[in-house]
Amino acid sequence: MKDQIHREITPLKENDCFLIFDRERNAFTFPIHFHPEFEINYISNARGGKRIVGDHIEEINERELVMVGPNLYHGWENYKNDSNELLHEITIQFPRELFDENTLNRNMLKPIRELLNNANRGILFSKETTKMVEAKLIALSQKRGFDSYLAFQSLLYDLAISREQKLLTNMSFHRQSDFHNSERIETIYKYIQENYQQKIKLEDAASLVNMSSISFSRLIKQRTGKSFVEFVIEIRLGYATRLLIESNKSIAEICFECGFNNISNFNRIFKKKQACTPTDFRLNFNGIKNVL
Repeated sequence: MKDQIHREITPLKENDCFLIFDRERNAFTFPIHFHPEFEINYISNARGGKRIVGDHIEEINERELVMVGPNLYHGWENYKNDSNELLHEITIQFPRELFDENTLNRNMLKPIRELLNNANRGILFSKETTKMVEAKLIALSQKRGFDSYLAFQSLLYDLAISREQKLLTNMSFHRQSDFHNSERIETIYKYIQENYQQKIKLEDAASLVNMSSISFSRLIKQRTGKSFVEFVIEIRLGYATRLLIESNKSIAEICFECGFNNISNFNRIFKKKQACTPTDFRLNFNGIKNVL
């Protein structure tokens, strides 16, 4: 399956700050692809279309705004969208190098630093945010020179401070940690990554950071919004969905390789998270890749 995922060579040149495309088309023509640049995608007149970002597959509404990080799989297909209206798409691509670490560590840029970090999992912005920045996006596509750069920075900040951002992929799917600013959670995250195939006990994880089980459980809940068991399951699911996409291994092989104790339990947990079975997920992903 991985061989059919395209690596896109974007038209960004070495000295470009960003590129913006504003276009209308009759149908979605986005195969599953990835590239080393960040990307912001605004799409309207698209109700019934289907979006895939990493291991997340979802039918989309009339309009949506999504941001994806470097090398994260993404693509769209028509699915149930049979509107006679032209699809309107505005795409912005910009390189990681546009913001260096020293710049992002400035207090004023903390929201943008968190936005870029969250984009590694894919971000779906709320309807309210999409409506709020719609005019800015359209205006940005018509600006040139330094004015366009200032407008772009303003757009990023609006997105960074917006509410109700939805992260799309499982936390382990993109193989990067979201917890670099929490040493204890980072330690636990790495421990789970190294041992997700084995049985992982809360007591062992707590002792790793010299905490009681109760205090440790409270820390995990506060920092991740999940219980420790839910945290471990989400990491395992991230590895499982990546194997479903990138390998031809059987469902049973993937189940046990990712630390689930039996196939029925794996299917139940997977369906609860993805709203489909592992088999259906693989078929859905494979079907989307044929849109060209």
